[in-house]
Formats: sequence, structure tokens, C-alpha cells
Amino acid sequence: MGSRKVTSPVYQRILLKLSGEALMGSAGFGIDAAVVTRIAEEIREVHGLGVQVAIVMGGGNIFRGLSARAQKMDRVAADHMGMLATVINSLALQDALEQVGVVTRVMSAIEMRAVSEPYFRRRAIRHLEKGRVILLAAGTGNPYFTTDSAAALRAMEVKAEVLLKATRVDGIFTADPHKDPKATKIDRLRYIQVLDQGLKVMDTTAISLCMDNNLPIIVFNLTERGNIKRVVMGEKIGSIVGE
Repeated sequence: MGSRKVTSPVYQRILLKLSGEALMGSAGFGIDAAVVTRIAEEIREVHGLGVQVAIVMGGGNIFRGLSARAQKMDRVAADHMGMLATVINSLALQDALEQVGVVTRVMSAIEMRAVSEPYFRRRAIRHLEKGRVILLAAGTGNPYFTTDSAAALRAMEVKAEVLLKATRVDGIFTADPHKDPKATKIDRLRYIQVLDQGLKVMDTTAISLCMDNNLPIIVFNLTERGNIKRVVMGEKIGSIVGE
């Protein structure tokens, strides 16, 4: 007999890490409304399966602290500007989600009550339990921490079963597949391999946090429609980092 087709999600609560670059589509900057709508529709599909969805947004499509620091900007100021960029992206995705019928809450680590709720762990979990998608903005609220680290931290705080890292490639490769045609995909890695080999999956703080708390990371291609659902349904796509 063949294996039974999985008809229900293998994860009940996920943390989806979206880069700011994911929202800009083929443009070099800003937010592409059509791309944001497509992502919102995919999230709605997953949410419709009964999966609880928390999202951490990056801000690199609007402002990247690293490049600003290279121009001698103060590190703390640059990081705060990057955090504010993630709030803009979260509001854009919130609007797209609500236009396709998904109830959402933006929760910001930096208080700005006119546009978002302040982030409280217990309230975030309550929103998830009530079936709301939560958008967790402004990183950790602290400079010197990336949105990757924020994603790992928030995933553990809200007790997500998996951290889904959305990228523009099909998983983790031995080198950048856009630059090296000989780069090969790695289907499964241990956390320590990612750290030892210096693979650019997430920053070392995020990987270490996941390793210490045994939180699996799945790296997958967001540009292929339907991939979020495929991951949630347990299809073997992308690359998995775990023990």
C-alpha cells in the first residue's frame, strides 16, 4: 500500500519570518501591492486550515541598518530606523490580510498605540487562540538584534512548533545559487553545522536560540505560490535545520 496522503496540517502554530525584500517583488525598493496581496492570500489559505499564524517582518526593502552603518551612521540610530521600517511593512501586510478577510493584530515591540498594540506575550498567545493572525513588528525592540533573532525569540515566546524562514531560493545551499552554478541544496542540517560552516541561513544569535530550545527551522522559497501551505502540510520542500 502507498503512504496515506496527509489531509491535515502537521503544525498547529507557526512563526513565519518574512524579509522586507519579500514585499518588494522585482522592484529594487519599497512595497509591491500585488506581491503583498499574493502573500496575504497564501497566509489566508493556511489560516483557513486552522493553523495559528504569527509573522515577524523584516524591513530591508525600506531601510537596512547594516548599509547605513557602513556610511558611519550610529548603530543604535540605524537599528531603530530599521525597526520602524518593519512596522510600515507590518501595516501593509495587515491591510492586505484584512482585505482578504483575515482578522489581524499588529503588535509592536516599540510602543506606538495609534497604529499598533504593544507586544505582550500573553496577549499575543490569546490572539492566536482566538484565530487572529499576529504581525510582530519592531524586532525585539532593542538595537544590536536582527529580525532573525526577533523571529527566534518570538517563536519561543508564543510556543510556535516551527520557525518558517521565507526566502527567494529553494532552501539552504552550499553557496549562493544565484552566484555559483555549482551550489548544491542541503535538505537537512544540524544547528551546529550551520554555525560551524558559516551558512547564511539566519544570524548566529537566532540559530543559537533555536538550538538551545530545539526549535526546528524550515527554509523555503516564498516566490513559488503555495509553498507556505506545502510546508505546513508536511511536504518535503526547502531545507530543515534541527537536531
